[in-house]
Amino acid sequence: MAPSPSPIQVPEPDAPAPGGATPKTRVSARGRLRTYFLTGVIVAGPLAITAYITWWFIALIDSFVKPLVPASYLPDHYLPFSIPGLGLVIAFLAVTLLGFLTANLVGRSVIEFGEVLLARTPVISGLYKGLRQIFETLFSANGTSFRTVGLVEFPVKGTWSVVFLSAPAAPEVEGALRARGATADELVGVFLPCAPNPTTGFFFYLPRAEVVELAISVDDAAKLVMSAGVIQPEDPQGRLNAMAASLRAAHQTGATHREPQDA
Repeated sequence: MAPSPSPIQVPEPDAPAPGGATPKTRVSARGRLRTYFLTGVIVAGPLAITAYITWWFIALIDSFVKPLVPASYLPDHYLPFSIPGLGLVIAFLAVTLLGFLTANLVGRSVIEFGEVLLARTPVISGLYKGLRQIFETLFSANGTSFRTVGLVEFPVKGTWSVVFLSAPAAPEVEGALRARGATADELVGVFLPCAPNPTTGFFFYLPRAEVVELAISVDDAAKLVMSAGVIQPEDPQGRLNAMAASLRAAHQTGATHREPQDA
């Protein structure tokens, strides 16, 4: 765990000059202005980037969904302005309705009929089956793939890399590896993401005993990889304690500076 970054220190005003002369405050004012500016950047920067990405995503969904809906059914046709996010709402309702229909007998029959047609279509059948397996694995409520973080010695002994644990090796893969003298331990698939782009990386099988599991979330591990180790996993309670300690230290320092003036 890396130490928490120290809070930005606000410069203290200059002490009164002897004889009641007006002190020089140019450096102090400049320091305060710089501190206020950096604080504003820290607060406004993440908000602005989050708002931009959210707006981009909403506009992207609207550009795909709205052309599929007749203009007479859209409020934009009757209003002098466009309503952002309407396409996102329509897409959410459509996907939810599709899931509802798939859960009953009629919906399952329609889906099975469509899958039979896709299975008889060259190229498309393999693509559809592969994508469906990936989605079922990732979004399954009881799945465990890519929900556990670990460390493995890679690329050489003594160096450790962050990995995400996938599913155990299939019987065919495990049998082939054991035939070539692999260890008798259970083999598990691991995905080693590259920094700073975790969507690319390496996938390989290792004995489970060689994987050191970490008690951190996948989100924290992804932040660790994308920031190249700058953003370390944090304990929320420990962070609050560190902030409280910083405030107490600042209060004690201010009280110490005021004591000579009161005397």
